Amino acid sequence: MPWEPIKLNSGYDIPSIGFGTWKTGKGQGPVDQIKQAMNNGFNHIDTAQNYGNEIETGIALKESGLPRSDVFVTTKYSRVNNLDVPTSIKNSVNNLGVSYVDLYLIHSPRWVAPDIPTCWAQMEKVQEDGLAKSIGISNFSVQDMELLMASAKVKPAVNQILLHPYVYQRQKPILEYAAKNGIVIEAYSALIPITKLPGGPLDKPLNEIAAKFGATPEQVLMAWTKAKGAVVVTGSSKEMRLRSYLAAGDIALSPEDIAVIDAAGALGRGEMNVKTILRRVVVWLL
Repeated sequence: MPWEPIKLNSGYDIPSIGFGTWKTGKGQGPVDQIKQAMNNGFNHIDTAQNYGNEIETGIALKESGLPRSDVFVTTKYSRVNNLDVPTSIKNSVNNLGVSYVDLYLIHSPRWVAPDIPTCWAQMEKVQEDGLAKSIGISNFSVQDMELLMASAKVKPAVNQILLHPYVYQRQKPILEYAAKNGIVIEAYSALIPITKLPGGPLDKPLNEIAAKFGATPEQVLMAWTKAKGAVVVTGSSKEMRLRSYLAAGDIALSPEDIAVIDAAGALGRGEMNVKTILRRVVVWLL
């Protein structure tokens, strides 16, 4: 199936794959990369106050020629220069050259001030004032979410977190809490098992599943992330890779495929033991 939009608890839809600007840098580079991504079908652009490239993102949005309503724009409150939420969101929309963002996130619980409930109340005011259609969080643990939800008038629409098979078991409680409370998970760094941690237990199953679908291991990881119900935030400066990431939306992994990937990921980067993987697969399928 393709990358279908996902309905948020705010009532708005979020494209289920987005182009992240985290590693694009500053200057002309991010402008060109964002425009290239949009030209190839990405209509969800993810930036942040802390990335330092909101201005470049705004230039790319303008030069793309796309109507504002056709692009989903996310940015994040990162407490840069110790600025508060009301000041930061005004700076962000000005930098981006827009009157509102589609999604505004608290970048990390480490950057809230003075505390999570107070910061979230300010985020709710951002939404009330029309500067963000939806509000959410990033890198929040279950405990952080529980603290927020205890006083929240508006539930976070999303929680953007690190998610790939090697950290799935660790992050699973976050996914479960989010699902229980109608919070959509966004996944960043889904390709780390290939780009940063090659040579581990995932290599063999990813290659075998990729061969079965006539796909690449990267596409299989994208499909796995999608199968977990998460929005994928990814990026590349290479046009061919961007196209392959979009094509990964058509890969429908079987429950067995997903179980094998889960089991290999749970082993971490130690030596792969086939019998152990098979035992884990049986457990996941029961």
